[in-house]
Amino acid sequence: MANNVLSAQEEQIVVFQLMEQVYGVDINSVYEIIRMETITSIPRTPHFVEGVINLRGRIIPVIDLGLRFGLGQSQRTQASRIIIVEVSGQTIGMIVDSVQEVLRIPLTTIEPPPPVVNGVDAAYLRGIAVLEQRLIILLDQNRVLLEEEKDQLMQANFGA
Repeated sequence: MANNVLSAQEEQIVVFQLMEQVYGVDINSVYEIIRMETITSIPRTPHFVEGVINLRGRIIPVIDLGLRFGLGQSQRTQASRIIIVEVSGQTIGMIVDSVQEVLRIPLTTIEPPPPVVNGVDAAYLRGIAVLEQRLIILLDQNRVLLEEEKDQLMQANFGA
């Protein structure tokens, strides 16, 4: 049972792939992970907002992380997923190329992000986990949307 207890010296992340790069997001912010489904477009939203989905009666805005980061639209495959997360009190979906695993990482392995990582602005990142043979870019999901973008989604009546 002790193996299931997360120590204060580590955190658990959901590891996913986006545009040939490996990212992680704190599992505590992840509501669930779902397969790609039909997304309904909404007019007058930011270019990276794909639209909305109906998740068991809740209307959830869905963003394409590739477009959000300026990397281009992610390709949809059988492995593509939507990670449902809480962003500053608002539930959104993030389209990713694939979800790989849930991983425990020691806090001592997290380094501050450089100004730009593979074209992604450090404003969206909270650090890089340096593990034996891999680097995992840690996403700060609360910074994925700017305040005005959050307000715009709320005013469209599909947030919160």
